[in-house]
Amino acid sequence: MNHKTAFRQGMTDGIPIALGYMAVSFTFGIMAKNAGLTAFQAVLLSLTNLTSAGQFAGLGIITASASYIEMAFTQLIINLRYCLMSCALSQKLDQRTPFFHRFFIAYGNTDEIFGVCSCKEGKLHPFYSYGVIAVASPGWAFGTFLGVISGSILPGRVLSALGVALYGMFIAVIVPPSKSSRIIAGVVLVSMAASLIFTWLPLLNQISSGFRIILLTLLIAGGAAALFPVRTNDAQ
Repeated sequence: MNHKTAFRQGMTDGIPIALGYMAVSFTFGIMAKNAGLTAFQAVLLSLTNLTSAGQFAGLGIITASASYIEMAFTQLIINLRYCLMSCALSQKLDQRTPFFHRFFIAYGNTDEIFGVCSCKEGKLHPFYSYGVIAVASPGWAFGTFLGVISGSILPGRVLSALGVALYGMFIAVIVPPSKSSRIIAGVVLVSMAASLIFTWLPLLNQISSGFRIILLTLLIAGGAAALFPVRTNDAQ
């Protein structure tokens, strides 16, 4: 597959992500405006961070006038899961892929983009990832911009509905591979049950969301890898 074909395929697969991002970041834009950020500041924040949970948490810290150290530590915990995602995604790339490709792909390694790229059959072409990022990232920034300039006129019920769009994107990412593999479907169900347990049980629900994701990812993904190993020939 040449660079142009891979890039076009990535752009096509990135359109649904961009549409979902616009809905979610619209809400972020409204919150950014209420926190005192200008349209330029909010859009720049979305372009340089590209992380919904981190940005929403960051706004709360900005509003509370907390220290830079608290901001840095919070972002580290919330976004630490991307280290695991990047390690997993790097295994999809050809060993001869130059470092600068891995560097730029890491910028757009969000939950949804990771899901789409990791489910791509065979080795991951760097330009496929670039195509997804080229559509999804501007969608997130543009939704932020729309939220800042016009979101304050919408009623609260509409804003709450827009906030659910992020979960809709997660469902769209996991359903197709779950249909084609009972093992993946089982892993998804176990993940949902474990997440529910960590949310309800005392002591466990005191673990931050960032560390909770990392812990569950290591336990469940590691267990699945040990019980159902994928041969190299099957992964090609």
